[in-house]
Amino acid sequence: MKPKKEDQPRIVGFLCKWCSYAGADLAGTSRKKYPSNLTVLKVPCSGRIDPLFVLKGLRLGFDGVLVSGCHPGDCHYQTGNYRARRRIAVTKKFLEYLGIPEQRVQASWVSASEGTKFAQVVEDVVENVRAIGPSNLFNDEGK
Repeated sequence: MKPKKEDQPRIVGFLCKWCSYAGADLAGTSRKKYPSNLTVLKVPCSGRIDPLFVLKGLRLGFDGVLVSGCHPGDCHYQTGNYRARRRIAVTKKFLEYLGIPEQRVQASWVSASEGTKFAQVVEDVVENVRAIGPSNLFNDEGK
């Protein structure tokens, strides 16, 4: 049974323009099926994602955040994805301190040639966020 539209979590995705965004583009041009719950924001590098961007996404009413970049070691800016990995770990600890389930923020590493993997990542993120339920954080803020 397919979940109702109101049961669908809203996810904001920060995608590296070099790899993950290109992987998302490949998934689209290859007509891979994946949930349409993802709002994509293209960023120069996953290392550019500030923890405040994650909090802003949650504050604006998104149920989850996906940060996706190049595979570690393959970053076009050499160490950006390593920086992203550290920032995501710190952000999850901070969210845990605030009482926000860390599953609301997820990371993935998808190359430009992995359209199928990108589609699977989106499905997994949507299912994980759906399992913890809708976000009722900041109901009155950010609107």
